[in-house]
Amino acid sequence: MDFDLSDDQRQIKDSVDRMLAAAYADLKTKAAAQKEPLGFSKANWAQYAELGLLGIPFAEEHGGLGAGPLETMLVMEAIGRNAAIEPFLSTVVLGGGILRHGASAAQQAALIPDVIAGTRRLALAQQERQSRFDLADVTTKAKSDGNGGYVIDGEKVVVLGGDSADTLIVVARIAGERRDRKGLGLFLVGGTAAGVKRTGYATQDGGRAADITFADVKVGAEDVIVGPSGDALAVLERVVDEAIAAISAEAVGAMGALQDLTVDYVKTRKQFGVAIGSFQVIQHKSVDMFTALEQARSMAYLATMMASEDNADERRRSISAAKVQIGRSARFVGEAGIQLHGGIGMTMEYKAGHYFKRLTMIEMAFGNSDHHLRLLAKAGGLIPAAA
Repeated sequence: MDFDLSDDQRQIKDSVDRMLAAAYADLKTKAAAQKEPLGFSKANWAQYAELGLLGIPFAEEHGGLGAGPLETMLVMEAIGRNAAIEPFLSTVVLGGGILRHGASAAQQAALIPDVIAGTRRLALAQQERQSRFDLADVTTKAKSDGNGGYVIDGEKVVVLGGDSADTLIVVARIAGERRDRKGLGLFLVGGTAAGVKRTGYATQDGGRAADITFADVKVGAEDVIVGPSGDALAVLERVVDEAIAAISAEAVGAMGALQDLTVDYVKTRKQFGVAIGSFQVIQHKSVDMFTALEQARSMAYLATMMASEDNADERRRSISAAKVQIGRSARFVGEAGIQLHGGIGMTMEYKAGHYFKRLTMIEMAFGNSDHHLRLLAKAGGLIPAAA
């Protein structure tokens, strides 16, 4: 993949950088956005739509840009750099990914234009209390109603953007046992549909999630994305791989911002009458942060390049390798940034702690470093450099 940006890609990068830099100029604006009813700024979300960012991966026939992982990477890196909290990941990457890879032409035509316009937010309801990082570990049941529709019963936890989503995409078991790879379906459920109960809460990184219960929730035939075939796992795995590539880029943006913040701080913070950045041990630590960041950046590029790979085995090996390095680098850069800042780095009134919290959440999302290292060991894949 050629990472020299085209004119269109450069325009996307410049637009999102300017918009988010203005929207998150200081932590007061972020705090105000978190207090809004949706848990994020509705005005900011409208700007995403106005700039065309919500249409990046969608086909032109639906009003999208018909772009790919590289353009998504540019947006996600800017989100990480500014510690933005809008539900781009949950709506465009996760929910939108399911629509792009699994939904029928009629479902895409009905839903995607609203997503692009910013009037429909999506959330992928997949994770359960017992499932940890196993996408096939699903106990939520979907029973056929005999007319092409289904009735869903079960519970999902930590659904990103789930409390404000207009449409939920629910993973439920049609057939088989708890961890069977076959027998999973995908269903469209209204966020306020009868039988749906959402308990929303703030996450540690300033975002929003929800625990959702489904009690006798009826889904019509027109809202079944993957039904009797039970082949939803392949779609789900592909979308999660794309999401890992996206948050890898976000992590690089956050790490880069934290490193810049740290370097600026050690140049001005004085001890014994001189800037602490003049101490050799501080300089070595700063260089180590830069090295870890560049290792993460190279692997984020690999993840971006491989996100659209049709060979699932090759794609998963590269994505897992990237996730391992991103996790290692994020932990090192985060801890070093906090250490070099001292006490101020832990306060909510200073950005360093916000970056560290988001990096910690990214390390755990869709499988932590240990999980993906085990996958690599089984697959005989690339082993990232040690941090």
